[in-house]
Formats: sequence, C-alpha cells, structure tokens
Amino acid sequence: MDIEQRQAEHIEYFVKQASNQNGSALASVIVEATSHPSLFAFSEMLSVPNVLELQGTEHSVFLELLRMFAHGTWSEYKSVADRLPPMVPDQVLKLKQLTVLTLAESNKVLPYDVLMQELDVTNVRELEDFLINECMYVGIVRGKLDQLRRCFEVQFAAGRDLRPAQLGSMIHTLTNWLSTSDNLLVSIQEKIKWADSMSEFDKKHRKEVEERAEEVKKSLSLKKLQTVSRPTLTSEGMRRSTLNLVE
Repeated sequence: MDIEQRQAEHIEYFVKQASNQNGSALASVIVEATSHPSLFAFSEMLSVPNVLELQGTEHSVFLELLRMFAHGTWSEYKSVADRLPPMVPDQVLKLKQLTVLTLAESNKVLPYDVLMQELDVTNVRELEDFLINECMYVGIVRGKLDQLRRCFEVQFAAGRDLRPAQLGSMIHTLTNWLSTSDNLLVSIQEKIKWADSMSEFDKKHRKEVEERAEEVKKSLSLKKLQTVSRPTLTSEGMRRSTLNLVE
C-alpha cells in the first residue's frame, strides 16, 4: 500500500473520530493524530466543526497544536512552546519529519548545517540516521546524502497542508496554468484546422491532376484511333490514279 492510500485511510479515521468527540476527548484525538507514525496531513481535521469549536475554550491550545502540525516547523514550535501543550516523543519526531518536508518545498539541495539547526541535531551521523530511518525509509522523501558536499539532495518530498497564505498563490498558479492550457488548446485546434484544409487542398489538387491525366489519355487514344482508321492508297489504286492523270 503506497503512502497516499495510507494517508487517505488515516485521515478518514481521525476525521470520523474528531467529528464524534468534544472537549477533553477531542483533545485526546488530536494528540493521537499528531503522534501517529503514518499521518502527515491535518487540514481535513482542521475543517471539522467540532475541532474549530475548541477556539476560545479551555482546550483551545490543542487547536493551536493541530495547526502547528498542519503548517508549522520544529523551530516555530520551540518559539511558542510555553503557550502550547508539551509534546510526547512521537509528536517531536513527527514535527521534525514535517520540518524536512517544509524545507524541501523551497530548496531541493538542503545543507547539513541548515538541517542540523532546524532539527536540533548535533552531528552529521545523527542527522543522516534521521534522514534515512525516519524520512526516506518511511517514504515521505527520497534523495541522496552527499557527505562530501555536506548536503541532502532531494529527489521527491511529500506535500504538506497548504498554509492559508499559500492559497492565493496556488490559485494564481493554477489560473495561469489554465490560461496557458487554453491558449495551447486553441493553437493545437488551429493547427489541426490548417492541416485539414491542406489535406482537402491536396485531395482537390490530386483529383484535378488525375482528371487532366485522364483527358490526355483519352486525347492520345483518339488520335491513335484516327491514325489507324485513315484510308491509304494500294498499288492498284495508285496505278489507276496515275492513268487517270495521263488521260
């Protein structure tokens, strides 16, 4: 089963759980979801009415925690950790994995120094073990570890939930793509129409050539027939004609 299918199943499960819980029970569902080793998308849970209703309640910190897992990074969490619930080790691991995905969105060559700083890793060996065992093996990224250049070359990275500020940019990108596609389609249709017209012209021209060739054949056949059927004088006829002239 690929990662996309697993994601869809886990999302469906936790959305259903969140829809049926409130208060502290819902907070426990959020902790369970953000600790799950195979769940990396949370926007669907954020759209559940019960979850949004946590805003302004004593459990609102769990709504903020869920938003952190949907859009934030490990360094961002540390900057507001005093205002959010403490994390269990599985949540720490999850948010660090998501941090790698965020970094890979904007840069396909990630320097070791940047990764170690963002992930609170103290040495290269620990960093490479994390990238191999907790990222590549899990299937959320693929890439190449370059020890000589001290960087991670990203070949594939799973996408994260869109941040609210990214929605406008995404709509703009899709609108431009749609416009480009429409223009390309018009261009292709025009070329098809031109090709059809040229094909029709070629057919007409070929027909005219064939008709002219047929006319020439008929003309040559008629001339040949006239040449064969023209009367000729025999020797006897020539002799009589000569006598008549003499007389």
